[in-house]
Amino acid sequence: MTGIIIRNLSDQLVDLVRDRILAGRVEQDRAIRQDALAAELGVSKIPLREALTRLEQEGLLRSRANHGYFVRELTIDEAEEVYALRLRLEPEIAAAAAVRATEAERETATRTLARLDAATNAHGEGVGAFNRAFHLALLRPSRQPITTTVLERLHVLGERYVRKHLEPLGRDQRANDEHAELLDRWLARDAVAVREAMYGHIEQTVVDLRREFQSDAPAA
Repeated sequence: MTGIIIRNLSDQLVDLVRDRILAGRVEQDRAIRQDALAAELGVSKIPLREALTRLEQEGLLRSRANHGYFVRELTIDEAEEVYALRLRLEPEIAAAAAVRATEAERETATRTLARLDAATNAHGEGVGAFNRAFHLALLRPSRQPITTTVLERLHVLGERYVRKHLEPLGRDQRANDEHAELLDRWLARDAVAVREAMYGHIEQTVVDLRREFQSDAPAA
């Protein structure tokens, strides 16, 4: 029984710290203060360190000898890799899911998009998380659990890039429109149209991110 309790605590800590990282509430250039964070969360450092190790394995953190854990910096190279993999996998999986989705799963996707739209229009926190939830709602009905798990990992790695992508004025409305069109095609069970819309949606995000990283780069 003790082992189950410890494992559940570790899982909860992974979720809590991951959410903070993805929301941008943990600075990239400073080591995570494990003592302060453990005290804030009301836990000992042992399960917290286990959670940080798991988040390093997920690719959100990096460790430096004698310095601790740091949030990994956003780079165009990582973005290119994450989105290239999504382009290879996600359109096909979404198309399969559109055909296989039950009525309950279709209702979940519709409800999740409504929550994403509300969060986006409010310009509040949680847009990245709702974006991830919406995409996964379009993927899970594919009944391809291994590929879906890989895509879940890619969406976690990509969530901070989603936030960066939505920073310029007007991007949020365009994203809303693309998501609405994508859901319409998905609900129509039009596999070809879903595949095309998903590919275009992901590809445009990469194009936008390239521009943003280029504009962020210091002049030579």
